[in-house]
Amino acid sequence: MSIDQSIYALASKVRELKPIIETEEATKTAFIIPFISTVLGYDVTDPREVIPEYTADIGIKKGEKVDFAIKSGDDFRFLIECKKIGEPLSLNHANQLIRYFNVTDTEFAILTNGEVYEFYAQLDAANRMDEKPFMTLNLSNVDARIFPHLEMCTKSRFDSETIAASAEQLKYVAEIKKVLSSQFKTPDADWVRSLAARVTTRRMTAQNLETFTKLVTTAQSQFLKDEANRRLQDAQNLDEPKEVATVAAEAPTEPQEEIAVADDGIVTTEEEIQAFNIIRAISCAEVPAEDVFMRDAKSYCAVLYQDNNRKPIARLWMDRKVPRIVIFDADRNEHQFDLSGVTDIYQHAELIRKRCRALRDMQ
Repeated sequence: MSIDQSIYALASKVRELKPIIETEEATKTAFIIPFISTVLGYDVTDPREVIPEYTADIGIKKGEKVDFAIKSGDDFRFLIECKKIGEPLSLNHANQLIRYFNVTDTEFAILTNGEVYEFYAQLDAANRMDEKPFMTLNLSNVDARIFPHLEMCTKSRFDSETIAASAEQLKYVAEIKKVLSSQFKTPDADWVRSLAARVTTRRMTAQNLETFTKLVTTAQSQFLKDEANRRLQDAQNLDEPKEVATVAAEAPTEPQEEIAVADDGIVTTEEEIQAFNIIRAISCAEVPAEDVFMRDAKSYCAVLYQDNNRKPIARLWMDRKVPRIVIFDADRNEHQFDLSGVTDIYQHAELIRKRCRALRDMQ
């Protein structure tokens, strides 16, 4: 099973079981042990690889335990501290993990509540665990861009130097994104002065600073909207005709030829964009992400391979009272599924991947 398959399967399990998990031990059993086994690839039944309740005396602290230690021979690979699912993650409540990290030869640690996995390294100072994670996997909102980095942490691909180099990149990119996000919401004076200096020679008096703060805020908001619209238009390929189809409210649809119509009145919703991004993330395990396109119409939203309406991957009806997805198989038969939410699409990841494999192999 590929790493993306393992993650999506575990994400589906978390969605299903989260409401009934009430303790930290149940969280470990239902989610964290499967993560160690199916995602990271370690044998949880082999105490030479995975040591639960790892204990070591540290100074005056006696008998403290970290939930899991993962080893290869005599070398530590990860220390893992676990919390109950739904509990916020904070290093303020993970003192054992920090102490163990700082006195053992491990270079990496994981803090998790079974749904969110925070990966830590020692980038800021040798033999001291960083205060901020270099990578976060959130199973309620999976970001497929971290899959290659996560794969480096698996048993078969583990290389500490490669992970450290990747960790440094991930950490600083994440921090820069946070800075940008903060500045786009509420630009500070230095940010405003820096941008204003590129477009005006005015001296930044208090009045001018106030004026340009408003201008920068407006410009940034418009830029984000313009960029989102541009990307959406690229995905839709508006130069080609739109397709339209009718579908019974509850009955399966029969395969039919698409009818070209004008795009007047077509509104692409946020739910459709989210659904498309999920399908594209799943599809990229089999085909290049740039070969997966969205083409919206009045009656449904189509997800196409190579932007070809004769190569549909799926169709979406997100504006129904009960949203629905249709996924095609190799013979272009339709498989319909009602959705309680956009993330339910992950439950049908294997069918989407099979369709992509069939389309890829047709060439």
